[in-house]
Amino acid sequence: MTDGPNYGFDTLQIHAGAHPDPATGARQTPIYQTTGYVFRDAEHAAALFSLKEVGFIYSRLTNPTVAVLQERIAALEGGTGAVCCSSGHAAQIMALFPLMGPGKNIVASTRLYGGTVTQFSHTIKRFGWECKFVDFDDLDAVRDAIDENTRAVFGEAIANPGGYIMDVRAIADITDAAQIPLIIDNTSATPYLVRPIELGATLVVHSTTKYLTGNGTVTGGCVVDSGKFDWSATDKFPSLSAPEPAYHGLKFHETFGAMAFTFHGIAIGLRDLGMTMNPQAAHYTLMGTETLSLRMDRHVENAKKIAAWLEADDRIEYVTYAGLESSPYYERSKKVCPKGAGALFTFAVKGGYDACVKLVNELEVFSHVANLGDTRSLIIHSASTTHNQLTEEQQEAAGAGPSVVRVSIGTETADDLIADLDQALTKAIS
Repeated sequence: MTDGPNYGFDTLQIHAGAHPDPATGARQTPIYQTTGYVFRDAEHAAALFSLKEVGFIYSRLTNPTVAVLQERIAALEGGTGAVCCSSGHAAQIMALFPLMGPGKNIVASTRLYGGTVTQFSHTIKRFGWECKFVDFDDLDAVRDAIDENTRAVFGEAIANPGGYIMDVRAIADITDAAQIPLIIDNTSATPYLVRPIELGATLVVHSTTKYLTGNGTVTGGCVVDSGKFDWSATDKFPSLSAPEPAYHGLKFHETFGAMAFTFHGIAIGLRDLGMTMNPQAAHYTLMGTETLSLRMDRHVENAKKIAAWLEADDRIEYVTYAGLESSPYYERSKKVCPKGAGALFTFAVKGGYDACVKLVNELEVFSHVANLGDTRSLIIHSASTTHNQLTEEQQEAAGAGPSVVRVSIGTETADDLIADLDQALTKAIS
């Protein structure tokens, strides 16, 4: 299929990247469960290895099933190319890898998934990288945090766990002025609700484990390149603009243009980091993408109804859902994500930490799971689990304090979910 500009989102989520199998005519993309591929001849092999020809070499680098998923996600996000990998955390490292070096830093939002905060606070230091955490609602603070060693700015379109909405365009204006890329984690929003590239993002990362797959079966990640950043405008990004010793001095940006970041992600990132997505995971995610818009509409519909019910309940201190008119992000959400503010949010339970633990234990329809974006409704007490590694100050900054639980609202009957919360809250606060 040619991913032309006239195709709508619902068509692209089913057809983008996919073609009937040339050998069998199979309409669904096959699982190419193979490690290697036979070259036509020695000249063909040499051309592939020197990046003079595009094709399949070894499944750590490229695989036909994964390639379809990469093309589909790129089409849905409006990017020029994409690289899939083994998890959302892998995608974050893959996104940063071509940009960073010892002594370089990133500026990141304080409102991020707890695992990302840990990765940026501790793990990346082993590479000699640093991270500065800033409240992205304070645009002056973001500008002030950027220095001569900053190589990227990172935020979540709809933040996990609180569902806060980022003003992507405002942050993009800052990064454009500084000539550095803006990386947006679009996991919680999906390209159906938010299109970060249209708002100025350079790169988009996903944990495909979540809404893109939508069924809680496989882990995966993806990095989508907008193709719009000039990697050669400054000397800040030598991995993309300077000669690459491993490929006889080839310059990725000069050679591949808008596809430079994508080719580097495969030829260097997957080659050396090995964060490969397996073809079966790609197959499950491809099937998930086919119903993405349908599921997201139902997720949003349920989330709005349940958030409103919780906000009116005396046992709840507050609800963070940006789709509520009481939310400070309500007006922003209408601009950034007009189709809905997603289905991920938190609420604070009167009774604090102990009441939250009891609530989680008493629920019957909700599943107590460290995941989100499933068709099933999920709940977790972030302070004791996903954000447990953080200090209490960091937990509060991330919207994951001791009295807060995070919910990922699924596609079940909303009234059943409300009844389940009602009975569990009664037991938790009795």
